[in-house]
Amino acid sequence: MATDVEVPALGESITEGTLAQWLKKPGEAVAADEPIASLETDKVSVEVPSPIAGVLTEQLVQEGDTVAVGAAIARIDEQGSAAAATPAQAAAASTTNPAGAGETPALREDAEPTPAPSPDGPPQDAGITTLSPAVRRAVLEHHVDPTRIRGTGKDGRLTKDDVIAAAEAQKAAPAPTSLVTPAKAGAQSKKEDLGSRVRGNDERNEERVKMSRLRQTIARRLKDAQNTAALLTTFNDVDMTAVIDARARYKDLFEKKHGIRLGFMGFFVKAVALAAKDVPSVNASLEGEEIVYHDYLDVSVAVSAPKGLVVPVVRDADAMSFAEIEKAIAGYGKKAKEGTLTADDMAGGTFTISNGGVFGSLLSTPIINPPQSAVLGMHRIEERPVAKDGQVVIRPMMYLALSYDHRLIDGREAVTFLVRVKEAIEDPTRLLIDL
Repeated sequence: MATDVEVPALGESITEGTLAQWLKKPGEAVAADEPIASLETDKVSVEVPSPIAGVLTEQLVQEGDTVAVGAAIARIDEQGSAAAATPAQAAAASTTNPAGAGETPALREDAEPTPAPSPDGPPQDAGITTLSPAVRRAVLEHHVDPTRIRGTGKDGRLTKDDVIAAAEAQKAAPAPTSLVTPAKAGAQSKKEDLGSRVRGNDERNEERVKMSRLRQTIARRLKDAQNTAALLTTFNDVDMTAVIDARARYKDLFEKKHGIRLGFMGFFVKAVALAAKDVPSVNASLEGEEIVYHDYLDVSVAVSAPKGLVVPVVRDADAMSFAEIEKAIAGYGKKAKEGTLTADDMAGGTFTISNGGVFGSLLSTPIINPPQSAVLGMHRIEERPVAKDGQVVIRPMMYLALSYDHRLIDGREAVTFLVRVKEAIEDPTRLLIDL
């Protein structure tokens, strides 16, 4: 008896997704709740589990197809048994599973090299379309060619450890004098639909990669924010001496008691919560001709994920302790790296904090995340000469930027809010006595 595998609910307001990759091939046995495919939505990647144990008998859609929630994408025969794939299936599998089971992770010398994956996504013919999300992320992070790695997982599949081991071996190996001959480069460019221009002995390639659904959504929302909101940014700088001293003094005790490191973000979330009490419009939103004021603070924390920037939400952050805030942010950071964030993790949010400083940014003008009305941008800490009590001294300084929707927030309110954040960071005692 065959059972259809249907696209599960993908989250509030999400009605469809793109089938990013098949994790199982026709003829393969699957266990109940074992993932057989990976879907990409506007917000997250979701694995589709098998509802029963049996054999995957048919794939009803192809990779890259758009599928609606509730649509059937495959069939599982619970009475069937795993069988050898048909010649056509075997031929297709050979392009994505070149290594045999039980082999040690190593670079395959007999494989044709393919272009290194770009940080934003895989080349169109990189042979990684059937890799699991964790393995694909490892391939992109380490810039290795998956077709040249022997897999040690089930049925010869690549594992994350295989990719890491191959990356280490690649670093240790001497660089070849020439990876691609002109003849191979021309054939490869044609196969991958790359534009190629040759001038003398120099080769110039252009690679075309379709934008992921997540990247398309990010682009659309950012442009909508620019087109709709009356965006303005105000700046200030903050002396980080007091926060740095507090972290140095209590970090060991904090980690020992709570099992998490004391970071800067906890201080800034607390400072935003304090400032929002004085300037509630910064934590409000516009709905039509109405202003919606929130008596809670749900902070969207911008986190870098393999496929783009995501903003999971720390809910009721104004009522949380430092330890609870740090644990929530660390948990989201781990899930973002692993690609396991859910749509619920990113739903809502009344204010956003973006920390470009972790990437070395000195100053920026962040864009608000609609329907929110403001976003706080943190930046790198650097020692600069500043005047203190008539003396020029060196202090660890950070630039802060508050971008806001001028339709809702006046300049006076925006500046006042940012000054309150600055005062709380420069004198953290204010966070304890609600001043």
